[in-house]
Amino acid sequence: MIESLVAVATAASTTLVAAMATDAWGAARTGMLRVLRRGNEDEQAGLAAQLDGEAALVGAADDPDTARRTLMPAWQLRLEAFLREHPEVLHDVRELTERLKGELPRSQQHWVQHIEARDHGQAFGVQHGSVIIHQEPGSGRGGPVT
Repeated sequence: MIESLVAVATAASTTLVAAMATDAWGAARTGMLRVLRRGNEDEQAGLAAQLDGEAALVGAADDPDTARRTLMPAWQLRLEAFLREHPEVLHDVRELTERLKGELPRSQQHWVQHIEARDHGQAFGVQHGSVIIHQEPGSGRGGPVT
């Protein structure tokens, strides 16, 4: 469940910040506020102000893509924490993310992923799907240690 939670939070945060300062922002903002509606009115107002402020930063930035990349990790952490506290909305966040992806401008629908493995490590990555790996003990690249 943790891997799924992290994957949903990552996709949602990436999509949320990709929508900032685009025509899809209104739907992204409204949808995120709806999904995260667990707090009191002051928390909701604070979240709305934060979303609006960060979208304004992206809109005013000389390089909006760099601004988005800077904001994404913070939203990922927020969403991971929220989903751990409220796992019942995991499906709603996943559904919102999928809907918003289609509303993004073509330039914001391009995702880049960097994966690195070192020292005989293994790294597996996926975008917009899932990875299932079945591996027998000792079948790694280096084989069993003797």
